Parts: sequence; structure tokens; C-alpha cells
Amino acid sequence: MQTMNTRATLKQPPLPDWHTQTAEQIAATLSTSVQGLTADQVDARHAKFGANRLPAPPRRSPLMRLLSQFHNVLIYVLIVAAIVTALLGHSVDSGVIVAVVLINALVGFVQEGKAEKAIDAVRNMLSQQAVVIRNGHRQQIPAEQLVPGDQVFIQSGDRVPADLHLHKLKELNIEEALLTGESVPVLKQGQPVTADAALGDRTNLAFSGTLVTSGQGTGTVIATGAETEIGRISTLLAEVTSLTTPLTRQLDSFARWLTGAILLVAVATMMFGYWVRDYALGDMFLAAVGLAVAAIPEGLPAVITIALAIGVQRMANRRAIIRKLPAVETLGSVSVICSDKTGTLTRNEMTVTSLISTQCSAEISGVGYDPHGTFSCNKEDLDLHSLPEIQQLCRAAVLCNEAQLNQKDEDWVIEGDPTEGALLVLGAKSGIDLNELHLAMPRDDLIPFESEHRFMATLHHDHNGNGVVYIKGAIEAILPRCQWQMAEGDSQAIDSSYWVEQQELIASQGKRTLALAMLSLPEEHRSLHFDDVKAGLILLGVVGIIDPPRDEAIRAVTECHRAGIKVKMITGDHVATASAIARQMGITESPRSLTGNELEQLTDSQLQDAVENTDVFARASPEHKLRIVEALQAQQHVVAMTGDGVNDAPSLKRADVGTAMGVKGTEAAKEASEMVLADDNFASIAHAVEEGRTVFDNIRKSILFILPTNGGEALTVLAAIALGTMLPVTPAQILWVNMITAVTLALSLTFEPTEPNVMLRHPRNTRQPILSPFMIWRIVFVSLLMVTGTFGLFLWEISTGVTIETARTVAVNTLVVMEVFYLLNSRFLTDSVLNKNGLLGNRYALYAIALVLVFQLLFTYLPIMQLFFHTTAIDLAAWGRIIVVGIIMFLAVELEKKLIHKPKAAE
Repeated sequence: MQTMNTRATLKQPPLPDWHTQTAEQIAATLSTSVQGLTADQVDARHAKFGANRLPAPPRRSPLMRLLSQFHNVLIYVLIVAAIVTALLGHSVDSGVIVAVVLINALVGFVQEGKAEKAIDAVRNMLSQQAVVIRNGHRQQIPAEQLVPGDQVFIQSGDRVPADLHLHKLKELNIEEALLTGESVPVLKQGQPVTADAALGDRTNLAFSGTLVTSGQGTGTVIATGAETEIGRISTLLAEVTSLTTPLTRQLDSFARWLTGAILLVAVATMMFGYWVRDYALGDMFLAAVGLAVAAIPEGLPAVITIALAIGVQRMANRRAIIRKLPAVETLGSVSVICSDKTGTLTRNEMTVTSLISTQCSAEISGVGYDPHGTFSCNKEDLDLHSLPEIQQLCRAAVLCNEAQLNQKDEDWVIEGDPTEGALLVLGAKSGIDLNELHLAMPRDDLIPFESEHRFMATLHHDHNGNGVVYIKGAIEAILPRCQWQMAEGDSQAIDSSYWVEQQELIASQGKRTLALAMLSLPEEHRSLHFDDVKAGLILLGVVGIIDPPRDEAIRAVTECHRAGIKVKMITGDHVATASAIARQMGITESPRSLTGNELEQLTDSQLQDAVENTDVFARASPEHKLRIVEALQAQQHVVAMTGDGVNDAPSLKRADVGTAMGVKGTEAAKEASEMVLADDNFASIAHAVEEGRTVFDNIRKSILFILPTNGGEALTVLAAIALGTMLPVTPAQILWVNMITAVTLALSLTFEPTEPNVMLRHPRNTRQPILSPFMIWRIVFVSLLMVTGTFGLFLWEISTGVTIETARTVAVNTLVVMEVFYLLNSRFLTDSVLNKNGLLGNRYALYAIALVLVFQLLFTYLPIMQLFFHTTAIDLAAWGRIIVVGIIMFLAVELEKKLIHKPKAAE
């Protein structure tokens, strides 16, 4: 963290040290007092520190952002293809290619603009107004006018306007989830804390942008604008560089390689024809253009874009909203998922899961706020009628409580503190009618919870005049006040060591503990004082409370492990709680953890080694999360990162797939992410990974379909020049095949359903080129089959004395029919398609085949098409020969699968 600009003048310590100072030290350092700053001091500090707002980062102009979308080798190839087709006079085809280029550019332009709103979303979280004490007078001013040293008053419902060092507190609770990820509000106090305290443990500070949930307090401004904690995160976010996706990197490399190869072969072919075959240079130039047109996969970007768009649709149906199209494919490459704990792996609903009394240690089933569950001990259900101490404990949990449990539609919701809500649900599960109990035992008085005494007590009388005090709180506060413990409905001398041991056992499981006790009072005792609960209480028991893991998230973690994906928890919570949840989630049986303080002691290289073997990162700050993601990426992992707070935004932006929570997530987190979970559920990430792998499989199938067809066309042109014959297909006819048939057929492969073993494979190695040895072999093999069939029938037709137009018509239709049969081959890369599912399992492929055949009939027999493409009608015998050639190629590919490849080769 940085120091404020005038540290030398005001002698203020570096920002991390504020929490170690007393209020008096802060006042001396910042030259202020409880009376606030004078007008002269405010003016001087405004000049030094500037306004209390986050500075807007430098950005590229809209024109530069738009032009940058065209800076891609594959786009250059498409532009060249558009120019070539335009020079050939095919304005429609040229227009189609230009449209693809422009659409891709506009989509990227819009997406980049949305991404830049992430910083704006952080800036907009700052408070708009502030109540400040200046010259001894309280006044309300715009929050951006605050300066260090100002005395600021905050209360329930306020958003903290700047970073404050707190004093004069009254039950001040602040929700800091956007910075720490902890869902439970933090009770603030005014005493210094240790220098190594994590952000969530700096209880004497209030941070800009956080929300006051209850109480009130006054604090001294210690940082404004970019120097605040949220400002520092905004600066981090602006400095984070977004990564390109694995597919984008591979396609860029592939496009460069393909472009160079096409140009080299085209020039070599032109020179060969001119020097060796004595063709006219102009004719050879046109032949080279035809070769380039044949070799360039004009439709590939469109097919990939549509495949990604289909993936977006499928993921939306599974509660994962994709904001940036390439993230669809990236999900399929994910090797590590870094997940937040609260609300993602867990339900974000506090639940009492264990209860300790003198007679038994009970487990309570049911999760969340649904008041249905059972009490069991050693896996046997308990009869609460025979356990009066548990009945009494549950009554205490309901009556010593300020929360309310309500049912809205089919959901149960809590109004009030989540922990008190969990106690209400416990009472309801025990069979208590909450409303009837409150009517039967109305409250007369209470002692509210305060940090000084760490308990809450309520006084009740039934309609017969019997008085009772119920008290709940930390066991350290309750146990010294207890003289007795309840056993089988009677009181007996308390065994303090037993309760301390049980409390430690529950706490070791990562649960929060609360002790509950009672005290009988006479009828005339109608008010409650601290002396009344000073001693002589009867301890009823201790409960363990935890935010339980989602059942579907547990299953999803198991599924991720089967898919070779590591799951790591990064949270602002305490290490014991996080480790307990990690065990319950099945992330690992013995979680290896690393705290934020421990992480800070590691160098980047040490952290890169540590992240491989660490399962839980606790008390993690924004910088910690960012370093963890970068360390994993340095180890060649493709990282998905989940988060919901402003503190998560930098790491979400840096991750390969930043994933924000749609329900409880902040706008800053959503804007920095590539994907938003509509249900805040980790299981949706696993579903999205499955869809991402399906999308990549289908993109690979499309590539493996398109490239051999282009290869067959290009080899046909090369063969004609090498043999000194006329071209079997003209450049215009090649364009027809590429834009009308190949793209139409390839698009149907983007609708292929998920393969059964997709989540049993390990993540693909993104360092490998997009064309594996298997794919290169298949491309060469099929290209040779296509050139043999196409050129062979062309020469056959020429030998029978037909016109060149007829021979070319046969050649074009042969090429198309072979592509139709190869489309069926391509549905399964290495498995046979000679079965019902293989031939009929994708109805879109059948629709595409029917459409292409209709187009080919028009291409062959429609007079205007004959005029435009120089085709002629062909007879049934020619069609018979064409179909036979197609069947031969189909069977040859199926035989190649059986003899050479095994199914794992496609992985």
C-alpha cells in the first residue's frame, strides 16, 4: 500500500500501520481533534490531497479501440480473401466476408467497452454524502470534499465515505463483504490491533464503500480517494492486464502459419506453371488466386463464432451467463477453479448443525432457513420429549432472539442477524410454534448484545407469573456466570472443563459456538439488570453454527476432480472455518492451507511452488488473490476465478475466466468478469466447464471438417497445374463450395451434443498447437481422398469427350458429395458412425445435407446459375458415379478410424 502524498508534513505512517495506532496517536499524526478541522486546514488539505474520489484511468479513444479489433492475422487473411473475391467480380461473396469481419470487430468493440466499466462500477460505490464535524459543528457535505483528519459520523444504513480510524463507538457493525468476502457484519471496536492483522481483522478501521448495518460511531479520516482500500483496488484493476484466451492464441498462431503457407505455395505454383509448364503469366496469376481462394478457410471464423454463440445459449440454460464470447471455449480448458467460499460453495445461510447438552451430542439435519430437520445422536433419531434440557435450550434459542423467520412463496427467509435466524430455525425444527411461544412467554425486558459483555439476555413471564431469563453468547462470557448445568430436567453442579472441551471440539470443525443458559426469577421481577445475570445461571448447552456447503456444489467438486480440474478455496474467512468447509466439500481430506500473512512472506517463485499443493487460502486480500491467480498461470494453468466483491475484481479480470456472482455480486465484480452465475452456485461452474469442453470439441470437429475440404480444393488446383491440364474447378466455383456448402455443413457440427466421456477427460494442454498430429494426418488423408475423387472423375469425364463445363460440373458436385459423406464421418473423430446415433443423431446435420443438396441441384440445373458459374446439366449416370465416389471415401475414413486410431486419440 502507498502512503499519502504529504506523509512528511503530517508524519503519518504507511497505510498498513493505521490499525496499530490509538485514537490519540492518530489525532497527533493528522493534527486534528474531536472538534474537527478548521476551514484553513480543510483548504490546505484539499490542495494537497485533492477530491475524495477515484481518478478516472487513461483510456484509448473509441476509434483506436475499434481499429484494434482488426489487428489479427486471421482478420488480415479474411480481408485479403474479400479483396480477392471482389477482384474476381463476386461482390456478394466479398460482401459476406466483409460482413463477418465487421461483425467480429463490432462485437469485440462493444465487449471491450463493457469491460472498461468495471472501474466505473468501483468508483460509483463511494458514498455521495458525509456527516462531518468541522470547527466543532456537525454538518453534511458532499463526500468528495472529505480530507484526512476530518471527523466523520456514521450510523446504520450509511455507506462509509472514506477510510476511517474509529472512536466513540456504539454497537457499530459494518458489512465488509465487498472487501473481505465475509458475509457476517464485523463488530467494530476502538482499540489498536496487531500489525500483522489481516484486513478483516482490522476492527478499529472502517473502509470506504462498506455498509453500516447497525449502530453508530465516529472516526477520523485516514485516507481518501485513490489512497483508500477500495481506491487501491481500483488502481489494481486498472493495472491488471487481461489475458487472451487459449483458442485465440492458438488461432493467431495457426492463422500466421496458414497465411505464410498459402502465400508460399501460391507463389511457388505460379512460378512453376510459368517457368516449367510455359503457361502465360496472367493465367498463372489467376490460377494462384484460385489456389489461395481454395486454401483460405473463409468460413472458419463464422463457424467458430457461431459455435461459441451456441455455447452461450446452452450455458444460459444452465444458469451461467457469458459476457465475453471467447470465454465459452476457455472454460473447456480450465485446469484450476479458484472459488470463493461464502454463497458459492456454501449456501450463505447460517445453520445450527450440532448441539451439545449434558446427555448427548446431537446432530441437526436440514440446511438453510427451511425449518425442517431432525435431531440425531450416533445416527439414531432423538425423542426430544425425553430430553427436557434440549427442549429448554430450543426455547431459549427462540425467545432470546431479535430475528424473524418468514415464508415467502416457497422460500424461507430471515429478517435480522443470520446467526439469530439460525437459532430460530433450530427452535422450529424441534417442533416449537414460534408465534405461540412468544404469545405464551411475552418479553418484559432485555439486555442487548454489546461487545463489552458479549451476551444477550431477555426476561419473560408466562401467564401464570413464572419468570425466566434466557441468555446466549460466547461461552467465555456465559460459563463464568453459570453455577449449574441442566441434566434430565434437573440442575446439577457445572462441569466447566467438559463444556470447554466440547466448545473446542465444535470450534475445531470450523463452526461458530454459542452457549445458552437460563435463570428463574419471581413474578414481581419485571426488569432486567446486569446484576441479575452475574451468577447462578443454569447452562443449557452449546450449539455449533456454520454456513453449510451446498449439496450440489459437493457433487460438482467431485465431478471437477474426475475431470482433472483442481479446486482451490480463496476466502477472507478464518483458516479454521475455511479448512472445515474444504473437508466437507470434498476438496481434500486434509486441506493444506496458507494465510494471507504467510503468503506475503513468499517470493513469486516460492508462491508458484506453493500454489500447486495448497487447497485453502484464508484471510486473503485483493493483492493476495491476484498473486495466487498469476502464480497458477505461471505454472501453465488455465484459471477460473469466482468472486462477488469489489476486492475480487482485479483477480477476476486477470483470471482466464473471471466468474462473478449474479445474485449477491457487486457490479464491479460482474463488469470485471467473463461469466456471471445467475444462481451464485459452484455447480453452475462445473456445468459451464462441461459446455465449454463440448464447444471446443465441436469447434475441433468443424476445423477438421473445413480444412480437408479446403485442402482437397487446393490440391485439385495444384494437381491440374502439375499435370498441365485445365483447372477442374474455377475460382468462382471454389468460392461457391466454400461459402455455400462447406460452411453450411460445418455449422451443423456446432450443434453436436455433449459426448458421454467429456467430463472424464483431463483438461486439454493449451500449449499444444490447435492442429495435433492426429488432426494433421486426418486433414492430409481426407484431402488426398478428395483430390483423388474429384480429379479422377474430372479426367474420366474429359476422356469421354464431354465439354469442359460438364466435366467441371461433375467435379464440383463430386467435391460437394464427398463433403456430405465426410460430414457424417466427422461427427465422431475416432469412433465409428456406422450406427443409428452416428448417422441420425444430429438432426441439424441432416437438415444441412438436405439444404446443400437442394443448392447443388439449383447450381447444376438453374439457367441463371449455369450462366453465372458456367455449369451444365448432368445425367443420372454421372450422379451415380459421384455417389459411388462419395461412399468409397466415407468407408475409407471409417476404415482409417478402425485400423489406425483409438478413441483416446481424439482427446
